[in-house]
Amino acid sequence: MFKTNIKATNVKLTSEIREYLDKKLQSFSKLISPDDPTVILDIELGRTTSRHQSGNIFRAEINLNMKGANLRAESEKANLFLAIDEVRDEVLKELRRNKGRKIARFKRGARTIKKVISRRKTS
Repeated sequence: MFKTNIKATNVKLTSEIREYLDKKLQSFSKLISPDDPTVILDIELGRTTSRHQSGNIFRAEINLNMKGANLRAESEKANLFLAIDEVRDEVLKELRRNKGRKIARFKRGARTIKKVISRRKTS
């Protein structure tokens, strides 16, 4: 799996939370190779205390550093598990966007090469 750093602030990182987080992060392996040594996931989970809202507000943040891209997502919710879900969805959205851009760039380059080769054949 990816190299993962997890930091808990004002929250105890229980085995239940860790298992839930691992289960949710498995969806990244569809878009990123789990064996890639350049991928580093920095995850911060916590409970905010300096807000003016009543009750607990939980915060989840993911920083994904990999070759060619640095992605960051943050979420604050009333439930820690909801915050984890939302931040995972944001990172997946960015990963899909980056993958689409790479494919489009490759196709555009291939079309250019094809045009150059076809011009040389006709000349």
